[in-house]
Amino acid sequence: MENNPQKSRTSGALLAALIIMTGLAGVSSYLYFDQKKVSENQEVTIAERVEELSTTRVKLDSISTALDAKIAEVQKLGGDVTELEKVKAQLEADKAALRRGNRVSLAKYEARIKQYEAFLVEKDTLIAELQRENVTLATNNQVLNDENTGLKTERQRLTDSVTTVVSQNQELSTKVNRAAALKAQNVKVFAVNRKGKVSDDDAYKAKRLDKIKLVYTLLDNPLTKEEPKEVYVRVLDPSGAVVSDMANGSGTFTVDGNETIYTTKQTVNYNSNGQNVELLYTRGIPYKPGKYTVELFSEGYKIGAGEFAVR
Repeated sequence: MENNPQKSRTSGALLAALIIMTGLAGVSSYLYFDQKKVSENQEVTIAERVEELSTTRVKLDSISTALDAKIAEVQKLGGDVTELEKVKAQLEADKAALRRGNRVSLAKYEARIKQYEAFLVEKDTLIAELQRENVTLATNNQVLNDENTGLKTERQRLTDSVTTVVSQNQELSTKVNRAAALKAQNVKVFAVNRKGKVSDDDAYKAKRLDKIKLVYTLLDNPLTKEEPKEVYVRVLDPSGAVVSDMANGSGTFTVDGNETIYTTKQTVNYNSNGQNVELLYTRGIPYKPGKYTVELFSEGYKIGAGEFAVR
């Protein structure tokens, strides 16, 4: 029997090709299953990451809600919320970074969450202290209210007594109400003719009345500061109108919140020694017959009055 070399070589080649193909198939299968395993592991990792992110977000939202409640409570109790608001701003920044997907490790977020939770516990202690302080204040306020009620009753009793005294002595009441106001007395009006002669009469003749001379005394008042005082003079004619001439020194001033016209004014260097004051006023036109009233004002108060008549 003859050996066929060509046939042997062909069979060997086929066998080698079969072995190679079988090997490649095995490698391919291994790579396929290995890649599948890697994909499955990646899916598990992504799912775990998503769950961790979701859990972290829920924790941050919960802390944010708790912080809002703490801020409202501290404000209600009258405490300082500066630190709370600063931490709330940082928390909102962390939440925003988490939403943007910034690559911050979850471990770092967990550390911050623990810090936030510790801060909340610390503020619970602060709130408890504020609540105790408010209870103490409420108790003190009640005591003060009770004392105030007693004081009001006593004050009312004293007010009734003062009212009785005031009704018996109106002059004293006026002095108390006006405190440091000036007080003029012995207000007299004299006539001065063109030659400068001064007349004192019950009524002056209009043709002989060129000027009026006003004389009065400022009473001593220890409450009044010794300093220059503006004294406003109003001369009222028989009809009650103010005698005035804006070109001759007249103007306006305020009494009891109302603006009114004055006839003339002067500056008096008050010395609290019961000083006598004089003032000359020239009208420039004749006076009508009738009764005239002179009123004196200073620092918003009427301090005195006098009168004279023209026939």
